[in-house]
Amino acid sequence: MNFLESLQIAVESIIANKMRSFLTMLGIIIGISSVIAIVSLGQGGQSAVTDQFNKIGATTVTISLDSTKAQKSDYFTLKDATKIKQEVNTIKYVSPTVSERGTAVSSIESKNANITGATTDYADIQNYDISYGRYFNEFEENEGKAVAVIDDNAAKQLFGSADAVGKTMDLGPIGASKKVTIVGIRSSSGSFGGGGPNASISVDVPISFAETMYSTNFTISNLTVAADSKEDVEDAGNSAVSILESRHNNRGKSIYTATNLFKQMDQINKVLSIFTDFIGAVAGISLIVGGIGVMNIMLVSVTERTREIGIRKAIGATTQNIMVQFLTESVIISLIGGVIGMIIGISASEIVGNFVNVTPVVSPVVVIAAILFSSAVGIFFGIYPAKKAASLDPIEALRYE
Repeated sequence: MNFLESLQIAVESIIANKMRSFLTMLGIIIGISSVIAIVSLGQGGQSAVTDQFNKIGATTVTISLDSTKAQKSDYFTLKDATKIKQEVNTIKYVSPTVSERGTAVSSIESKNANITGATTDYADIQNYDISYGRYFNEFEENEGKAVAVIDDNAAKQLFGSADAVGKTMDLGPIGASKKVTIVGIRSSSGSFGGGGPNASISVDVPISFAETMYSTNFTISNLTVAADSKEDVEDAGNSAVSILESRHNNRGKSIYTATNLFKQMDQINKVLSIFTDFIGAVAGISLIVGGIGVMNIMLVSVTERTREIGIRKAIGATTQNIMVQFLTESVIISLIGGVIGMIIGISASEIVGNFVNVTPVVSPVVVIAAILFSSAVGIFFGIYPAKKAASLDPIEALRYE
């Protein structure tokens, strides 16, 4: 009996027991689909994080302040930003930033808002793509004008249209909000993490206006700096910290820290990679369970077909022929389950990816590995039933009822 005959017999046996074969495949299907979906989304998440950091730029440095050590005189001022930009020739843009929580209320909708107070340089640092209107200018910044820039998703939610330039809304803390005019709409394309109906919107305002909204204990604890090039990042950060320590007379107290955003990206990617690998490994356990299911059903099949095995051996089938026959059936079941699992896994990653605004990265290596692993499961867990079938004594098998 050649391999094609073994293949034909295996396929006929699977077709003859459709429901049992499908239930046997189910563990393999769940395992493969879970692994592919999780790994694809994990790699897509890492890619999205990398894209966001690339969008901000490899030259960006965040200077933060240790609030546990700082006194009020140590906090940043607008003059600090001006001085740094003037004195450090490797720095292109500087923007002090404050982040506050509040609400944004239009005539048709109310949303929770993450409010960022910044200077005009902030748009260049973040590499914003302005879809409509413009970013606020130096005059509006200096005068503390009540103007704001939002993204197109926020514009659609608050005003029903992406082009909301010139429209007004109430912005700020509950009970103390102020009316602001929308002067610009930035693109939200590529934003990581999704923008569902319950998500908070992002609003940029001049930092001087943010101070009027949150005047109680208003402090600036972050500076964002953009160097001229990647090679200047470390020098730019260190120079900015040196100027701040000199201006605030706190040198040697380690109050200020300059952080290269790409160092943060590496840390985030490591965490995402570990998390993805861990969840993928947990999902992979179902493959072991599926393999045990394959072995169980194949043992049942050996018992059911004992007389058939005896007849085959009596008419000349060798031990190897019988073993190949049952191994082939085991591998086919696992392989079909692997292919179905691959299709479901890729489809599931696309559906979930659309929901959370992450483009899954379906690696051919992962897909091929999943299919090979499912075949290996079929071989590994099919060896014992195949050996058991092959070792049956033909006389005893023929007597089996």
